[in-house]
Amino acid sequence: MIISQSNASLLKFELRHLRYVIAAADHHSFRRAAQILAVEPSTVSRRIRDLEDSIGTALFIRGKQRLTLTHAGERFLQRARNAVNQLTQATLDVGTIGQGQSGVVRIGLISSMASGFISELLRAYAAEHIGVRIEYVEGDTNAHVSAIKQHQIDLAFLVGGSHTEDCDEVHLWNEQVYVAMSANHQLTKEDKLRWGDLLHQSFVISEAQSGSKIQEYLVKNLAEQGYSPNIERHAVYRDTLMQVVASAESLTITTEAMVAAHFPGVVFRPLIGEKFSFYAVWSPSNDNPALRRMLSLAKILSDSSRANDAISAVTE
Repeated sequence: MIISQSNASLLKFELRHLRYVIAAADHHSFRRAAQILAVEPSTVSRRIRDLEDSIGTALFIRGKQRLTLTHAGERFLQRARNAVNQLTQATLDVGTIGQGQSGVVRIGLISSMASGFISELLRAYAAEHIGVRIEYVEGDTNAHVSAIKQHQIDLAFLVGGSHTEDCDEVHLWNEQVYVAMSANHQLTKEDKLRWGDLLHQSFVISEAQSGSKIQEYLVKNLAEQGYSPNIERHAVYRDTLMQVVASAESLTITTEAMVAAHFPGVVFRPLIGEKFSFYAVWSPSNDNPALRRMLSLAKILSDSSRANDAISAVTE
């Protein structure tokens, strides 16, 4: 696109010149416009005159008592209002995004949202950031880490630490480990379980959600008991895995957040002394302000939760 010398002069005026025109037209006076804009009347008059000289036409008829728009001035005023309104709205839109008050934050999950830390965090975040849309993605650890690196998701809550050197992470909370089993399983008679109770049992795990982590966890701890477990892997998500558990003799391992969800035919028993550590994982190059606000809130809730746990430990 070629801009001629005469047309280029039209681009030299500033946004404040448009504001001067709008204020003068609204109040029919340079003096009154200057008061509203907190500048000198001579500044308003001179800048509007410069603008008229630049575009080559008069915008106002300067009477003794009041200003009156010319026909050209009326047309210019309409477009000037539209331009200022659009720029103002653009500034407000960008401002809310920059403050983390609008936009989208995409979260990778492997744990249940039914209760616990994630549930509390997301409720608190949604209440404080009603303009932010939260999107959820379920998957396994490797898939989430890959998506974080590619900025396909902003944040993931994963079991264990040290997922990759390319990501930042912070430990947020722990959850009691539970064994899930059919309501008809012989172990339901026990209120609590130990690793010794799980010898010679078969297990099922989800390939889609932390399957490798759970398998490593089972193999390591049962190996210490002198047992190599039989583990079947299923390419299903959590809900379907629980249906498999309900209809068979196989067990699976889960966390306390899952216990709050209702699965017909499934019973949960705590595994004594066992907890999973959960970490928030994100890319340090992700500049999404909505992500930063969520991380800040997560750290505050985590610190508060740990302080409450410490108080409870002292008082017990």
